[in-house]
Amino acid sequence: MAEISETQVAATAPTRPVKRIRWDTIGDHAVLIAGALLMLVPVYMVFATSSWDAITIHREGMQFGFGEDMGVNYNAALFEYGGFTDSVNGVTMLANSMILGLGFAIGKIIVGMMAAYAIVYFRLRFATLAFWMIFTTLLLPLEVRILPSYEVITAMNLGNTYTGLIVPLIASATATFFFRQYFRSVPEELIEAARIDGAGPVKFFIDILVPLSKTMIAAMFIIMFVFGWNQYLWPTLITTDESLFTLVRGIRQIIQSYADGSETPDYGQAAALAIIAMTPPVLIVVFFQNWFVKGLTESDK
Repeated sequence: MAEISETQVAATAPTRPVKRIRWDTIGDHAVLIAGALLMLVPVYMVFATSSWDAITIHREGMQFGFGEDMGVNYNAALFEYGGFTDSVNGVTMLANSMILGLGFAIGKIIVGMMAAYAIVYFRLRFATLAFWMIFTTLLLPLEVRILPSYEVITAMNLGNTYTGLIVPLIASATATFFFRQYFRSVPEELIEAARIDGAGPVKFFIDILVPLSKTMIAAMFIIMFVFGWNQYLWPTLITTDESLFTLVRGIRQIIQSYADGSETPDYGQAAALAIIAMTPPVLIVVFFQNWFVKGLTESDK
């Protein structure tokens, strides 16, 4: 048998494909990492700052490392009563924020679903015009209608009440728009089958549309809960009773009132309260993100 030279072996050996550097992928990941750091680094700094005493923060500013007062600051932010009347603490404000967020989310979903149902399934002459009139309210921020809303609430003696906090803002063009698009994608065969079975408008809405819309309801719940949780301007205007302050509303009061007998604001407790205020919306988005994505993208019923 003839000997095979090393040159022939090298020539017949399979060559591995050379992996090219995909600069577009590297660029995409770099942008994602930069965006994540841009959002997470400030949160980390607030969390680290919440573990320091007020004097250190006042003298040195925001901290990158952790101090020794984290337990003290969070305990004071949650359980110590403060404010001008010593009638509010972090737990009370947390409960108020939860009530406001849940009230906004549930109210906006109910009103949005009912409005979309009427626009899509009832033979109204001006249904399209009514929808676009509702939709154009998205162009009007809260500040445009806040004065007439405030006058109506005060005339009805609903100031310093949960009803006054929630009801004036539960109308939602965003929810109406998304539910309208969702209802329009429901097959006509399903509607005809419900009619043949004798289902009336109420039964069709409750027994068929609502179960079909559970992913959209979940997505709208997340959006509206975060919207209600982060409200600041309306609660500031409508509430003067400190027992009704929300977390976002009360952070400034916490800074002013928790001074421990000195003129230095207690920045550590304020940072702790800010972290507490961020936690529930973040948890809701993290745990229900799959429902959120399905509700906004699912088209196959």
